Amino acid sequence: MTGAPRRLLAWFAVLATLLTGCTPAAGSDASGTNQSVAASPAAVDVDPAPRQAVAPPPAPASAPAPAPPPATAPAVEPQAFALNLYQEGDFVPQYTFDWCVAASIQMAHNLIDDTGGGTWTDSAQQGELWEMARARSSNSFNGANPLGWAEVLTEVGMGPYKVVSIADYGDALQTAARAIADTGRPVGLVMWSGRHAWVMSGFESLGDPGQFPDFTVTGVRVQDPLYPHGSGQWGPSPEPNSLLSPEQLATQFVVREPRRWSSDLPAGYLLVLPVAGT
Repeated sequence: MTGAPRRLLAWFAVLATLLTGCTPAAGSDASGTNQSVAASPAAVDVDPAPRQAVAPPPAPASAPAPAPPPATAPAVEPQAFALNLYQEGDFVPQYTFDWCVAASIQMAHNLIDDTGGGTWTDSAQQGELWEMARARSSNSFNGANPLGWAEVLTEVGMGPYKVVSIADYGDALQTAARAIADTGRPVGLVMWSGRHAWVMSGFESLGDPGQFPDFTVTGVRVQDPLYPHGSGQWGPSPEPNSLLSPEQLATQFVVREPRRWSSDLPAGYLLVLPVAGT
């Protein structure tokens, strides 16, 4: 009987050893087994690592603002303008009541020639110029008409000149002023409805004719070779180099009567006009 209890105790000891080997030890490394270890229900949740702040995406680049339109230059307003060819000594009187065209030719020479080469004032020369102009004219009065006037101006070296007839008074003044500005030469005015000759030596205007095509003539510089006598019908002669308003000039510068001398020109305000040389 004594041997049996000893064997029983030995058997219990073996059994205890086997049971101890099957129970996993707390905290032991289970990485070598295929079983996963369940989390303990008493485990405390740990906050995850804080996330880094993420910068917002850059705003899309805005399109460049359109360039402002170029500034418009302010409109240039016409200013007062004046041109006068006259110098002291340029005036020549007509020595007879018939020689107004010849005296006007002499004045034209003096107004153009600034070289000091001599002033045309001689009465004998004036008579010769009148004969030249009359020989180049044809009318029932056997005098010197605007056509002969223009031809002589051209032949003696002051041309070219031509005769024009303009229906509108304002247009006639513009045409005359523009011709003086363009050529530096005077204009012949056929006065008293075709009976007399004056010289337009300059003008005043609102606007430079070279910059403003629609400039307005405000004054006209004139030389009347009949000064100081004038006319009982048409009025007194203005002093040499007088500045007349368009209204004052219009009392003696009137439409030429077609019956005064034969030509193909229509009735209108008659000019002996300088033209640019070719």
